[in-house]
Amino acid sequence: MTHSSITNVDESQVKEQVWKRYFTFNTDHKVIGIQYLVTTFIFFLIAGIMSMIMRGELITPASDLVDRSLYNGLFTLHGTVMIFLWIIPSLVGLANYLIPLMIGAKDMAFPKLNAIAFWMIPVGGILLLSSFLLPSGTAQAGWWSYPPVSIQNPTGYPINGESIWLLSIIFLGVSSILGGVNFLTTILRMRAPGMHFFRMPIFVWTVLSAQLLQLFCLPVLTSAAIMLFFDLSFGTTFFKPASGGDPVLYQHLFWFYSHPAVYVMVLPAFGIFSEVIPAFTRNPLFGYKSVAIASFGISVVSVSVWVHHMFASGTPSWMRIFFMFSTMLVAIPTGVKVFSWTATVWKSKLHLDTPMLFALGGVVMFILGGITGVMLGAIAFDLHVNNTYFVVGHFHYIVYNTITMALFAGIYFWFPKITGRMYHEGWGKLHFWLTFIGANLTFFPMLPLGIQGMIRRISSYDPQYAGWNILASLGAFLLGMATLPFIANMVASCFIGMKAPNNPWHATGLEWSISSPPPPENFESIPTVTLAPYSYGLPQYSTVDTTNEEAIKQHGN
Repeated sequence: MTHSSITNVDESQVKEQVWKRYFTFNTDHKVIGIQYLVTTFIFFLIAGIMSMIMRGELITPASDLVDRSLYNGLFTLHGTVMIFLWIIPSLVGLANYLIPLMIGAKDMAFPKLNAIAFWMIPVGGILLLSSFLLPSGTAQAGWWSYPPVSIQNPTGYPINGESIWLLSIIFLGVSSILGGVNFLTTILRMRAPGMHFFRMPIFVWTVLSAQLLQLFCLPVLTSAAIMLFFDLSFGTTFFKPASGGDPVLYQHLFWFYSHPAVYVMVLPAFGIFSEVIPAFTRNPLFGYKSVAIASFGISVVSVSVWVHHMFASGTPSWMRIFFMFSTMLVAIPTGVKVFSWTATVWKSKLHLDTPMLFALGGVVMFILGGITGVMLGAIAFDLHVNNTYFVVGHFHYIVYNTITMALFAGIYFWFPKITGRMYHEGWGKLHFWLTFIGANLTFFPMLPLGIQGMIRRISSYDPQYAGWNILASLGAFLLGMATLPFIANMVASCFIGMKAPNNPWHATGLEWSISSPPPPENFESIPTVTLAPYSYGLPQYSTVDTTNEEAIKQHGN
C-alpha cells in the first residue's frame, strides 16, 4: 500500500471518528458539553441576525424595512432563542464539560439522560424556527406570550406560529428539567473523596444553586405553557377572560420561573468570574465561604421577587410593598460577590489576558445592570418607566453585557483545557474591545430613551427619539461584527493553534491537574482532595485505590 493510500485511510478514519463522536448519540460528558456549546452558538448567531434586522428597522422612525407582522415575529423569536437556546443551554454545556472534572468524577450521574437532554435542544430549536415556514407566520406575542394576545387565532389555521412556539418551549423545558436532575445528583453524590462542600470550586456552587432553581421553578412555566397550548388548540379556558379564565394568573405562573431564570443564567456567570479573576490576579478568592453561601442565598431569595414584573397589573398595595422589599433584598448577597471580586483584584498583579478582560468587562457592566435593577424594584420608578426601553436596557445589561461576556470569558479560559491548544491572544483582545464598545453603544442609549418615555415592542416611533436609536443601531451592527474575530480565532486555533500546557494560567482547581484535553475517563483513579482550591498555589491531590472500600471511607465525602 502506498503512502498516499495510507494517508487517505487515516483521514477517512479520523472523519468517521469525529462524525461518530460529535454527530451521534454520545454519552461522554465532555463530548456533550462541546455539542451544547457549538449548537447553542449557532442559535446565538441566528438570534443575532434577527436583532440586527430589528435594529435596522429602528434606525429610522418610520416602519420601512420589514413588514410589521414579520417584525413582531423577529422580536418574539429573538428573545426566545437568546434565552432558551443560547444563554441557558450554553451555560449548561460549559457546566457539563467542567463539573465532573472539577469534582473528581468520571462522568455525569446519568450519561444517557445527559445525552437525551442535549438532543432535545436542536430538535426544539429547529421546531421553533420552522414556524417561519408556516402560512400563518411565526409567533408574534413576545417571548413572554401573554394571553389574551397569544391565544387569538385570526388566521384559522389549526397549527400556527404560537402553537409551535408553545410546543418548543415545553420541549426545551423538559430538557432543562432532565439536566437539573443530572447536575444535582452528580454534585451531591459523585464528589471525589475529600471534596467537601466548602472545597468545591465556586463555579460548582453556582451551578448547584442555579439547578436547584430550575427544578423548583421551571415545572411551573412548563405547566403554564401546556395550559396555554390547551387554550389555544383544544378550547379550554384557563386564561381566556371572556370565558371566565384569568390572564393575570398566566403572568404569575410565567414570572414565577422567568424572573428566577435570570438567576439561573447569571449565577453560573458569577461562577465564571469567580474562577477567572483569582487565576489572573494570582490571589485567592476573597471570602470564599461568603461567596459560596451568597450563591445559595441568591437562589433562595430570587424565588420571592417575581411580582415586581407586575406592578402595573393591578396588584394590591401590600403585595407591591412586599415584592419591592424582596427585590431590594437580592442586592445583599449579590453585593457580597461584587465586593469579593473587588477585594480579590485589590493590590494584585493583574494579568490582562482575554479571559480576564471579559471577566472585568462583565463585572463592570453588571454593576450598571444591577443599579438599574434596584431602580426598577422601586414601585414609583417602575410605574414611571413601565413598558419602556429603560426595562429593555436594564435587561440586556444583565443578559447580554454580563452573562454573554461571562460566557466568552469562560470559553477563552477553558479553551486550552478543552482543545489542548492556545487561542490567538491578539484576536481575543480585538474581540473583547469590539464587544465591550458595541454592547455599551447598543444598550446604554435605551436607558435615557426609556426615561424620556419611548415604549418598547414597536417598529416605529416619534422622531424625537431618533438620535439615541441611531446610536443603538450602529452599536448593534458593531456588536454583530465583533463575533467575526471570535469565530475565526476559535476555528483556526482548534486546528493550528499552539499546543497548550496542562495549566497555562497557573490556575487552581482539579480540572487543571490533568492533561489538556482530558483523557476519556478524566482520571485514572479516584483523586483525593487534600487542600481547598482557594488556598492558592496548586492544590495537593493524591489518589486512592478505587477497589479499596476502606481507603475510600477514610477520605469520604
